[in-house]
Amino acid sequence: MQLRVAGAQLPVRLNVEANVAAILRGIEYAEAQRADILLTPEGALSGYTPNFDQAAVELGLRHVTAAARAVGIGLALGTCFVEPEDGACYNQIRFYDRDGAFLGFHSKVLRCGSLDDHPEGEINDYRASRLKTFVFEGVRIGGLICNDLWANPGCTPVPDPHLTQRLAGWGARVIFHAVNGGRDGSEWSQVAWQYHESNLRMRARAGNLWIVTVDNCHPANWRCSAPSGVIDPQGEWACRTGPQGEQYFAHTLDLDER
Repeated sequence: MQLRVAGAQLPVRLNVEANVAAILRGIEYAEAQRADILLTPEGALSGYTPNFDQAAVELGLRHVTAAARAVGIGLALGTCFVEPEDGACYNQIRFYDRDGAFLGFHSKVLRCGSLDDHPEGEINDYRASRLKTFVFEGVRIGGLICNDLWANPGCTPVPDPHLTQRLAGWGARVIFHAVNGGRDGSEWSQVAWQYHESNLRMRARAGNLWIVTVDNCHPANWRCSAPSGVIDPQGEWACRTGPQGEQYFAHTLDLDER
């Protein structure tokens, strides 16, 4: 069995209209590459913020899902979103099949916050939901968002729950990983890049699964916080983009290889 994936390393801004335009460029690329599904960064539609315009995000969501449906591209779409069922704000990857049907969402579990008894930060801004898997084109997949995968001990008071291993244990063959990491061009950003890359490779190998990952590239004059591309079940890069600016990739996963 094969699955052709595409990823778009996009600029993620607070302007929903600009974000929609960027996602549409990614859909156009995925169509040209005959991909089955496109992954976008964390917060790609809404911006990486809990203070977004829900109406604008809902309108943008209708626009991008209609565009993907029209060309038969599935989506692993990063966005923050207020769910109407409970009125809570979630940092999500929303999964859609190639016909545009909504498969469900993964919400960020390992949310960042200060390391004290009363943590502050996104751990208070977003609600987490139960970890789950999805089935796309007959393939069991999972979603993780940024720190969900590498569990940076300096970024969250929550112990590492080893979510890649849990998803692998539930039969996931592919993890779609949406990133929007902190960076500033300093030496510490280079250390973080190395930590992120090594975790991507080690956790793919440990779980014997494919990881598809993309980061935000705004501002374009700084290197991203983590590499974008595809890691195979041996922990090797199958393909990867350049480290700065808007970049795309496509790769066919051979799911018969273990």
